[in-house]
Amino acid sequence: MRPISICLADDDDDDCVLFKEALSEIPIATSFVRHADGERLLKYLTQPEVETPDVLFLDLNMPLKNGSECLLEIKANKKLENLPVIIFSTSFDLDIVKQLYEYGAWYYLRKPNEYSSLKLFMHK
Repeated sequence: MRPISICLADDDDDDCVLFKEALSEIPIATSFVRHADGERLLKYLTQPEVETPDVLFLDLNMPLKNGSECLLEIKANKKLENLPVIIFSTSFDLDIVKQLYEYGAWYYLRKPNEYSSLKLFMHK
């Protein structure tokens, strides 16, 4: 069985370290790629030779291109339109969350304050 391909787009180095550690501690085989801004993410994902990941965790507040802009571009791209996108952010505004679901987000996860909560979500 091949590993689950996970892509994380987040500019916060500390959050990314915790995310990667949580992934390494769950009993599921994964491969992991990280991008620190939305422009790099989209450039990577739209390369013809790059396989679409199984899931994308997308932060909202990133430089160059934010998560909302990325989500809209992903869902408008034939190669990426079916990519499951989980919004992974510290902010939580119900109007924005509703809008992101309308844009095509599969799930909205507020970044947990506790490492154990993050690990539990990753496993589920």
